[in-house]
Amino acid sequence: MFKIITDSSCDLTKEEINDLDVSYVPFKITIDGKEFIDDYDFNLTDFLTDMENTKNPITTSCPSPFDYMEEIEKNKDRDIYLVTISSKLSGSFNAAQVAAKGAKEKYPDINIGLIDSKSASAGQTRVVLKLLEYLKENNSFEETMDKITKYIDAQITMFVLESMQNLIKNGRIKKSAGLIANVLNIRPIMRSNDGEIELYEMNRGMKKSLDKLMIAIGKLNKNTENGVLSISHVNAKERAESFAQKAKELYNFKDIVVRQTNGLSAGYADVGGIVIAF
Repeated sequence: MFKIITDSSCDLTKEEINDLDVSYVPFKITIDGKEFIDDYDFNLTDFLTDMENTKNPITTSCPSPFDYMEEIEKNKDRDIYLVTISSKLSGSFNAAQVAAKGAKEKYPDINIGLIDSKSASAGQTRVVLKLLEYLKENNSFEETMDKITKYIDAQITMFVLESMQNLIKNGRIKKSAGLIANVLNIRPIMRSNDGEIELYEMNRGMKKSLDKLMIAIGKLNKNTENGVLSISHVNAKERAESFAQKAKELYNFKDIVVRQTNGLSAGYADVGGIVIAF
């Protein structure tokens, strides 16, 4: 028996969470003093409306060690796997680590796998789903941890944003640089690198960046036939589905799945943003 516990940077749908028996520990997001809990009842429409109407930065708080411990306690008779957003992007991993240490002291025989996804959004979603695949193969706890660690090191997460307003407001990039990028219609392609975000390529216009993102899939992954392309979007279903259709025509992925982001990823990727992982 096993249990996967992940934070809400993962973009599994409510239906998937229930069907796969995955537990979420939510981030909390505050806009102008109004707190949104990024859980099963999160209202994305209200959140995006408030986010677009404010001139102030949004603030986020990651799950606490208590939040993780609460879920561990419910599942202490199973092997537990804690999957978090990249430790270089949030304190969620550290909170999970504290909870895991406390649980091991309290329940010495428990198996707890602490997994840094080195990603977020679509990338973290793929890690959770791949972990489920390995668990269904009836691998041992140690074999499962070894396999998922290797998978994470090989996985690539990339994204393109329609707007950089939230990154500017939240101080993720310098205001002057962000404003210049917006004026010049620059839509950079970003990618993950060992859990950190780095620039992959600069382009003018969303269409060109998405076209270049499509090309990047083939450049960075020469063997797509056994893989899955995960696409997350922020209120941009048509754009994401169009991207998925082109990817299906160009590459031979085993599966291509489109999902709406949950609250945390929506907060940073902003309306129109596209995140992919493969």
